[in-house]
Amino acid sequence: MTNVTKNRPLSPHLQIYKPIPTMVMSIVHRITGGALYFGTILVAWWLIAAASGPAYYEWASWFFGSIIGQLILFGYTWALVHHMFGGLRHFMWDLGYGYEKEFSTKLAIANAVGSITVTILLWIVGYIIR
Repeated sequence: MTNVTKNRPLSPHLQIYKPIPTMVMSIVHRITGGALYFGTILVAWWLIAAASGPAYYEWASWFFGSIIGQLILFGYTWALVHHMFGGLRHFMWDLGYGYEKEFSTKLAIANAVGSITVTILLWIVGYIIR
């Protein structure tokens, strides 16, 4: 039996391409989209706890107030903001704007910087209001 894959050309993959900001943001956009599924389950859990009574709500609030819970909520907030900014970037592309290499690279970097900045600002405001 011969190895039929030996002579077949291999498709280039991430090991071949040099990571550029637009590629990295595309990958992160997909990852944050997947993470939002799990984070939304936690939001549903919190709402169910609130509807189930004071004891269960107290337990859920304790979890989200713990260090682990706060880290999860911070990550969820960042994923939500990052995915929203990425969605706006894709919407702009759907309208036919922003395909120029330099501009799309700047937009990808702005997506990363903006999502981190807005997430931190949201948490600062949340702690001030709290």
